[in-house]
Amino acid sequence: MLGCRPGDGCSPRKLCAFWSLNPKIAAGVDRVTWQQYKRELEFNLEVLQEKLVTKTYHPQPVVRRWIPKGDGQQFRPLGIPAHEDKKAVALLLEQIYDQDFCDFSYGFRPGRSCHKASHDLRQGLLNNGIRFVIDCDIRSFLDNVNHERLVELLRTRIGDPRMLRLIERFLKAGVMIEGRRHETVDGVPQGVVLSPLLANVYLHYVLDQWFERDVKPRLKGEAYLVRYADDFICAFEIEADARRFPEVLVKRLGRYSLELALEKTKLLRFGRFAERDSTRLGEGRPGVFDFLGFTHYGGRSRAGKFKLKRRTSKKKLRAKVRDMKDWLRSQLTVPIAEVWPILNAKLRGHYQYYGINDNWPQLMKYHCLVERLSFRWMRRRSHKGKTHSWSNFGDFVKQHPLALPRKLTDLIALHR
Repeated sequence: MLGCRPGDGCSPRKLCAFWSLNPKIAAGVDRVTWQQYKRELEFNLEVLQEKLVTKTYHPQPVVRRWIPKGDGQQFRPLGIPAHEDKKAVALLLEQIYDQDFCDFSYGFRPGRSCHKASHDLRQGLLNNGIRFVIDCDIRSFLDNVNHERLVELLRTRIGDPRMLRLIERFLKAGVMIEGRRHETVDGVPQGVVLSPLLANVYLHYVLDQWFERDVKPRLKGEAYLVRYADDFICAFEIEADARRFPEVLVKRLGRYSLELALEKTKLLRFGRFAERDSTRLGEGRPGVFDFLGFTHYGGRSRAGKFKLKRRTSKKKLRAKVRDMKDWLRSQLTVPIAEVWPILNAKLRGHYQYYGINDNWPQLMKYHCLVERLSFRWMRRRSHKGKTHSWSNFGDFVKQHPLALPRKLTDLIALHR
């Protein structure tokens, strides 16, 4: 069941789990790579199936690594599980829950992208008479998911005790930090395939259903929510509703061991009348908010009408430049002929995500910064680097161009 290849006619429920894994992903605590597991795939899968049937299968501890956050100063934990623990349960739960999730939930769901979430957020802000936006942030969400609460919520939809027992074992498998195993009392490990789905299920009950069934019927005006994983934006028509909602949200999250980061949560005027109302009340310029790597702000179209515009957020731009700088530094001894195609691929990947309407200046800014970093990288490659002037680099770039942004994406047309 787990070893069928794509194209063999398997139904989604047969879970082509092994062949859907990335062969380049890191090995877990057992140090077994994808290639090593594949050598005796049939035998390994038979042993795994026997363990599942006899209820003797125990997920292995997750190896913890620390990766920098967007500011480069703080770090977030990343979990690396063993290959057997990575995919099968996640694919099965996806089949069960994807039909239950709300339309405004986008994170880690098939056929739903960040661009789709951004487009639908734009439509909601423009079409529902929205005047206030709350940019919400849950403090260390994945680290604070309550195991007992999560299993209770799963039990409302999953009746198979074997599946629930397997998920509980996955949650309690522990983490390996510097060679020592540590118990996991709360939270789900970041970087594990099953974790985003379990987080989605948790917030589906804690936030999405609650907002639709309990919050919206009690409001005086229109309200709208868009969520991608644990990042979500709430929009309201009436100011009283917008000011009351954070107070209620804090209590709701507290019931499930979650906490709203009040210092990062902000209420701001937004929409067609934000500029007029802010000027009349002496509040200065209307606020802006970041979502999915874009800064959303109000502007004007060529016809003078209100338009929601987006640009690459400063935080993301700094992080991308820093990542590019670190990568180039690691390529000092690699031949230029090998580095340049990868560099252009990285640029095209950036343009593909951030190449949306109104964001051309930020795309060109990133291109110019990468060009400067590439010049510095070439000068550092040898003791003769000082003889390489900017004009010489310009001649090289004419022969080996750096990728430039192409036509911008109109998200409205893309998702009609």
